Amino acid sequence: MDPEAARNARESLELVFQMSNILATGLDRHTLSILIALCDRGINPEALAALVRELRNESHSRGYHK
Repeated sequence: MDPEAARNARESLELVFQMSNILATGLDRHTLSILIALCDRGINPEALAALVRELRNESHSRGYHK
């Protein structure tokens, strides 16, 4: 990845992280970068969001939340 593309990727991730914090999603930068990469590879974002919600709900119901 060239330096300009790397800088753009870091800035984009920072913007997404700030939006995530405003929306109180609880997602960290690493998780967000994985989700972005999956969307870039063609995964349906709505299906991915539903999966994240389902996993979070299951985690809470089993007592794994922080």
